[in-house]
Amino acid sequence: MSFSARKFSVEDEDSSLLTGLPTHSELNSKIHRQFRNAHEGHRPHAGLDPSRASTGVVWCTERATEHGFQDDPTQWANLGQGAPEVDDDIKGSFQRPKTINVSMAGREYGPTAGIKPLRAAIANLYNVHHRQGKDSKYTWENVAVVPGGRAGLIRIAAVLNNAYLGFFIPDYTAYNEMLGLFRNFAAIPSPLSEADGYHIHPEKIAEEIARGTSVILTSNPRNPTGQVVKNPELAQIQDLCRDRATLIMDEFYGGYNYTSDCDGTTVSAAENIVDVDEDDVLLIDGLTKRFRLPGWRVAWIVGPKEFIKAIGSCGSYLDGGTNVPFQEAAIPMLEPTKVLNEMKALQTHFRNKRDYVLGRLKDLGFNIKNIPDSTFYIWLDLSGLPAGINDGLNFFQKCLEQKVIVVPGIFFDLNPAKRRDLFDSPCHHFIRLSYGPTLETLKKGLDGIERILKNYEATYEKES
Repeated sequence: MSFSARKFSVEDEDSSLLTGLPTHSELNSKIHRQFRNAHEGHRPHAGLDPSRASTGVVWCTERATEHGFQDDPTQWANLGQGAPEVDDDIKGSFQRPKTINVSMAGREYGPTAGIKPLRAAIANLYNVHHRQGKDSKYTWENVAVVPGGRAGLIRIAAVLNNAYLGFFIPDYTAYNEMLGLFRNFAAIPSPLSEADGYHIHPEKIAEEIARGTSVILTSNPRNPTGQVVKNPELAQIQDLCRDRATLIMDEFYGGYNYTSDCDGTTVSAAENIVDVDEDDVLLIDGLTKRFRLPGWRVAWIVGPKEFIKAIGSCGSYLDGGTNVPFQEAAIPMLEPTKVLNEMKALQTHFRNKRDYVLGRLKDLGFNIKNIPDSTFYIWLDLSGLPAGINDGLNFFQKCLEQKVIVVPGIFFDLNPAKRRDLFDSPCHHFIRLSYGPTLETLKKGLDGIERILKNYEATYEKES
């Protein structure tokens, strides 16, 4: 059922979808004023309030806290946090450690590039899953262990040369802070087309390189759209970049791949690398997403030895390195057969949750244009809703009133140079909805969204 059947119409005289200008409800809503106060460049005569300087998810959590979220989180449905469920209830998934042994070495400072046994285990995992039959193999020297994905991105940014760095819109919110923090490169946005499913085509990469871009950063599978670039197109993109551009691939969601019938296949650019020390491809992954251990803060970067040496060294002045006891505990988890079985269980479980959420949303009248084939996110178009809830920020505000958290799409319009206004954003009328939490939490959150729509439907019928 479409929203037109619910008597909702996008052709409202107050609609910014038609005029491109802020609507009355947008200009006068508290949540829009808070957003503008927090984000320089998204309001006239912008200035930054440091107390609000945070990434999208953190900002959303702060607003939820103002509504009582931290007082009793169990009463809320957090569909905004980019984290998978961490319970031991997934069929076929191995049990996570409940205690951590602290060795004598674990009491000492660890190497800023990570301990050698873990680096070797990571290299072996990539070789078994992605480098079979290839002459060039990864070794422990091709791996740097870092304390989380953001720390990895910051380390990479710190060692980049002066360059034009291309990135795509929409993409992961934390890139915004990374891209705005360093001055050794100029960040150049490249919007992707909604009509094309936000797909990154090889032709798009060729255009970026032709205009002088020498570093390209992207998530794959992609956050927030839930789309993945896989072979043969991924191989074509890497062929275009070889000897021309450094390719930074955020592969944290590589295990959440639903394109191969949940057979455990992980998507990675490691498949297409010719020489592990010559191809300028940096891969970022970790225990956070596909091993469902976000609290451990154990992640890694895989790439050419020369890059990895610099990335390992800069940890000494950026973050100090990763917790050693957790590194030691991670080693047995990375046995390749164990990982393959884990990915099969993960993909089956999360695909089932995806299908449940999509079914509920369709029943509520949402038009799902692009079915996510990876990650655990749905990039949800609100443009068919009535004025007052058809933009991400106002919808987010209404969700808070129902004890539901989502992330407004505007946060995925990476704007490190602060040159675009909120109402020019192609992401303004979207939210990112996560099906990472447990099924119970998903049901609670979708019930809240249903109440919002029913309230607006009742108001509309009363007024008409």
